[in-house]
Amino acid sequence: MALPGTTTCSSRAFRMTKMAMKRRSRATVRQEPFLTRVVIALFSFVRLAEFEILFFLFVLIALLIFKDLTSRPKYNQIFVKKPDGEGFWPF
Repeated sequence: MALPGTTTCSSRAFRMTKMAMKRRSRATVRQEPFLTRVVIALFSFVRLAEFEILFFLFVLIALLIFKDLTSRPKYNQIFVKKPDGEGFWPF
């Protein structure tokens, strides 16, 4: 006996639905290979931290260029000598 407003389903239709659900669930349980999961995780991390990575690279490149410019003997006193060549700044 069915409740008012509901219908009963036959046992065959119920089994067919249950089998279809099992097939769908098996397809989603399939696990990707380890290397694929690593690559996906790496790309999602890069997407998440893109600004921070680019900022760090910019600072690193700027520091390397600044270090290179100030390490030359011709330019290593550029920040302390007076422009006219006489003496140093008073600090």
